[in-house]
Amino acid sequence: MRLLAVFTLLLALLSTNTLAAANAPLDFQPVVAEISRQGDRLLLNYSADTALSSSDAFSALYFDHFEESGMEMAIGLVDPGLKSQLESQFSQVIGQAARGNNKADVNAAWLILKSSLQQVADNQTADDGAGYWSLFTQSLLIIIREGFEAMLVITALTTYLRRQNAGQQLPVIYYGVGLALIMSLLTAYLLTQVYQIAGAQQEALEGLTMLLASAVLFYVSYWLISKSESSRWQAYINGKIDSALSTGSALTLGFAAFLAVYREGAETVLFYQAIAGQSNGEFTPIILGFLLGLAVLAVLYLLMRSASFRLPIGLFFGLTAGLLYYLAISFAGGGVLELQEAGWLSITPVAGIPTITWLGLYPTQETLLAQSLLVIPLFIALAWWLPKLRKQNTEKQS
Repeated sequence: MRLLAVFTLLLALLSTNTLAAANAPLDFQPVVAEISRQGDRLLLNYSADTALSSSDAFSALYFDHFEESGMEMAIGLVDPGLKSQLESQFSQVIGQAARGNNKADVNAAWLILKSSLQQVADNQTADDGAGYWSLFTQSLLIIIREGFEAMLVITALTTYLRRQNAGQQLPVIYYGVGLALIMSLLTAYLLTQVYQIAGAQQEALEGLTMLLASAVLFYVSYWLISKSESSRWQAYINGKIDSALSTGSALTLGFAAFLAVYREGAETVLFYQAIAGQSNGEFTPIILGFLLGLAVLAVLYLLMRSASFRLPIGLFFGLTAGLLYYLAISFAGGGVLELQEAGWLSITPVAGIPTITWLGLYPTQETLLAQSLLVIPLFIALAWWLPKLRKQNTEKQS
């Protein structure tokens, strides 16, 4: 985590020349006013014959105004959950229009989005992103927020190896983290310096990374559950924990570590570039917030590692598998949402489903299907495992 933060800050400070346009905080009101004006006009002319063109036009509002203006990035700096919620609301409008739904349904989705955008603009404070303490606070929260999720995964994997007496396999985890740092910096550099990738391509990259991370974490969570049973019985019978880990298993853990860091890394670099571009050369609050964030993460890491070693082995495995399983489900929903925004997947709105950003739950058939593919195996596993557990408990009592 320390290396990730150092690389992130270095690239952010070196890349401020690419963000000259961001030297002043963005005023959301003109952006929202233009989106609202064009959206109202699209709704006025909407019909079944213009549905597809209207869908493309709403998509252009997202990429050419909400994203291109920097409003999306500015919101993400402060509240990633709100950013995801607005992305989902854009998808609802685009999906309703793409499927040729009646004008009332499209208009209802548009009014929700329009109201949310206006509320964000109205709540924007005059000194957002400009003052010393604002820069300090944003820098502090970025490294804690973006680093914490990756740290959870790394801590779980390294503690697992140590508790399996497989410390010799730890370098695989560290190599995965190191490679992710390099790839994060390279990706951010390519996005901002070389290819100027934006819009649909960037959304697609984020979506594919999230879905790949979801698949790997899903596999690792079930793998850990199976190992927990083995470890429990070996500890009960032999009085020790099995330390045998195959090369393939260790590489899987290393790949999971790579994806956990890479998924956060490039976005973190871009966030630091954004606030560095708003600093007018005043990097002191960014550096201080960054260093304090590192200290907070270090303390959290030590506390979590100490607590995990004190947990009973069965409980530790269960909590670790549960954490990775939750992240897999969340990433699946978020990954599909990103691909929908990129236009790679269709958008089929579902009424009555709430948007829960921390769970990656968004009201479309595609996101729900992706998450269902991960949730259904849990019920199958429970149906197979619970009778075995009851039988084992019965045999112990007899």
